[in-house]
Amino acid sequence: MGKFTKEIYAYAFKNSLDFGKADAGKVLPKLFQHGLEKGKIKDVIQEIQEVVKEVNSLSLDEKQKMFESYKEYVVEHEEKERELPELENANSKSVFRVAPFPSGALHIGNAKTYLLNALYAEKYGAKTLLVMDDTIGSEEKPLTKEAYKLIKDGLDWLDIKYEKKIVYKSDRLKIYYKYALELIKKDKAYVCHCTQGELKKNREKGIECGCRQFPVAIQEKRWKDMFVEKEGDAVLRIKTDMRHKNPAFRDRVLFKISDRKHPRVGNKYRIWPSLEMSWAVDDYELGITHILRGNDMMMEGEMENYIWDIFSWKKPRIYHTGLINIEGMGAKISKSKAQKEVNSGEFTGWDDPRTWSLQSLKRRGFKKESLREFVKEIGLNKQDITIPVDNLYAINRRLIDQEAERYSFVENPVKLEINNKPKLEGVFIPVHPDKEKTREIFINDLFISKQDFDSLKGQEIRLQHLFNIKLGKKIEYTDSENKDIKRINWVSESVVSRILMADGTWKMGLAESAVKNLKKGKVIQFERFGFCKFDGVKKSGKDEIYEFWFAHK
Repeated sequence: MGKFTKEIYAYAFKNSLDFGKADAGKVLPKLFQHGLEKGKIKDVIQEIQEVVKEVNSLSLDEKQKMFESYKEYVVEHEEKERELPELENANSKSVFRVAPFPSGALHIGNAKTYLLNALYAEKYGAKTLLVMDDTIGSEEKPLTKEAYKLIKDGLDWLDIKYEKKIVYKSDRLKIYYKYALELIKKDKAYVCHCTQGELKKNREKGIECGCRQFPVAIQEKRWKDMFVEKEGDAVLRIKTDMRHKNPAFRDRVLFKISDRKHPRVGNKYRIWPSLEMSWAVDDYELGITHILRGNDMMMEGEMENYIWDIFSWKKPRIYHTGLINIEGMGAKISKSKAQKEVNSGEFTGWDDPRTWSLQSLKRRGFKKESLREFVKEIGLNKQDITIPVDNLYAINRRLIDQEAERYSFVENPVKLEINNKPKLEGVFIPVHPDKEKTREIFINDLFISKQDFDSLKGQEIRLQHLFNIKLGKKIEYTDSENKDIKRINWVSESVVSRILMADGTWKMGLAESAVKNLKKGKVIQFERFGFCKFDGVKKSGKDEIYEFWFAHK
């Protein structure tokens, strides 16, 4: 036994219980608290890797029981609830906004910014406005009628408190037109008929186009003419310095023509504002005091400031946060991508687990409190960061563990023919390792998973909560009481079940018949498999299949 063996086991068990799987890279730094010198890392790294491998091979119950022998070696730091950093001049009179674009359901990525705004509003007892950012958008990211309800349902599930009256940008076109005309009258905007190619050349050379030279009276007429011109023929541009250091800032588009049908207002309007134009107006008109948005919106923020200066308006305070890359989800999440896959039928709907939408997380068994805590821990990050999805799993696991009763599920079941099996009418099994409550299981035929059957041949194993057997050419009952061996799940009285995984695949097998008593929506843990939410009983011909949605390990 090495100098740090007990500490290694302690932190490996704790890391595994916290995150579902121990990671050598997370165990090593903990040893520095116990006197490990950086120059001695090579002396312990192999032992850490071996212990981590051993710990990860154990069942959750085994980890929890064995951790009791080592937990005294864990140095616990007193953890205070993480508080969001203060915002300048924020108070109960502040006004925040949650401004989703209705092209689909909110997913775990873009919901972060909306939730962060809401958490800050809660922090200060301030007001939050829900503003549907439903300008016409683009052909690549079309608005959808169902998205309005999906977004509202998602925000309501997260318990985001917003003002009762929802603001729709599609109801505010005449307000935007009013300020467009004011910009023209101030000689700060002009109607442009140049092609994209011409504009690009002008931007590169830093020269103004001929459209910009017309006097205000003519620009006003050209603006009125835009309302009857063809899509793509004209845009309204803002006048900026054509020598600006950022070519993309030079004479940006404020309004464009679009004949696409809008899901709320149909073809009532043809002239639609850009993102920065609509927000420059709305942030002023709605009295927004603090804006929290991603670093990818820096240009829009700069343009808003430019417009506010033209009108001499009081400016909200803008905070840009770094983007969040959530690692370990198996695929890049995207509303526009998910929209195509939902529309094509590849995904079963917006609650398909592959969308990672709020609807899918709810259906999988996540608590809204876990997402709120997850975002609060990230806070107002200024740099782009990568966070493992395991962090979210760990938070949710902590919140659901005590209420999730344990059951047994075996994938691809194999029937055991056991020689000399003792006659047992039933056994009492704990419903949770920390609770005294038990349930009785009657023993008939016994099934284990094919994976266990194939991988453990020749070994003595323990059927969890039951007895030991040896998986030889013949399966023999052993009267050994040795419990320090591999434990596996089994079922006897059972029902056909399947579990929908995060990647959209199904795991077929048998679950113990006690799941018949579950109410739809109940979160449980299948031992040695993971936390799942009961989704109901589905008919398949004459058969019934008990369906579950997988949450996480």
